Amino acid sequence: MPPRKKAVRRKKVAPGSVGLGAAETVRVDDQDLESLARQVEKDGGAVIGRYMDPFGGLPLLFAALPIDKVEPTPYQRDPSDAHVKRLMGVIEKIGRFLDPIVAVREDGQYFTPNGNHRLQALKRLGVKSVMALVVPDAEVAFKILALNTEKAHNLREKSLETIRMARALAKASDRKESTYGFEFEQPSFLTLGVAYEERPRLSGGAYSSILRRVDEFLDEPVAKALKERERRGKKILKLDDAVSAAVEKLKAKGLTSPYLKPFVVSRVNFTRFSKATSFDYDETLDKIIASAQKFNVERVKQEDVAKAGGGAPAEED
Repeated sequence: MPPRKKAVRRKKVAPGSVGLGAAETVRVDDQDLESLARQVEKDGGAVIGRYMDPFGGLPLLFAALPIDKVEPTPYQRDPSDAHVKRLMGVIEKIGRFLDPIVAVREDGQYFTPNGNHRLQALKRLGVKSVMALVVPDAEVAFKILALNTEKAHNLREKSLETIRMARALAKASDRKESTYGFEFEQPSFLTLGVAYEERPRLSGGAYSSILRRVDEFLDEPVAKALKERERRGKKILKLDDAVSAAVEKLKAKGLTSPYLKPFVVSRVNFTRFSKATSFDYDETLDKIIASAQKFNVERVKQEDVAKAGGGAPAEED
């Protein structure tokens, strides 16, 4: 793991000095956008307007799309039924849909990378069309998850989305995993994603502090890197088995706390106190797993666990 880079201080900019002025946003002259507009209309949609994004100066379409031609990208999280129902209630109450989805077109189909809950709410309400910002660049579908604020991700959802995205990219690109740092955000999401796929109720948050020290993006094509992610994920599951066994022994001893798993992990995670800037993944995990397997519950008292509490229980990922 390379030394951590120092945070770059953002330069101050003068107010109103970036991007396009309001009048400039309507000056659109882009042949690719015009081609996309014709495709939208051919697909049964209606182009409401064309404009240049005021920040980046990139062309966008605002369009009404037939809702039966719009689906979520296949790698994002499953929708929350409760959240969909809340959105349905709000849309019905105000009688308007005021939050357009983002969509990209592929083979006559439209995919939204960040509007699945809104899309499902509209579909359940029986709506015929959905308002969308249609982006000519299909690669945005992989970048937009970093901007997703529709419903806050928990660790499990974020990890599963990231590993699903990696699997989709592996079929379409031979780029190295390390070049997708923006899309994936953290290497730990990929490793935990593999682990969550096999063990949905994994308390992944308990292992995040370890992975932040030992995991890194791989300089291998995504398809090849996925095999390494599978291996690393299985090692996390092996650690989880050892930690879970120690937790059961603590419970049998009469200790009760929602923090037992993170307590055990904190005791065996030697990287917490290390000033090293890099760690070998296998060497570190093997050492931590061995410590968890030999965890001495007889030396733990209830007050020790109480003192270690304070954060959210690992089960609340």
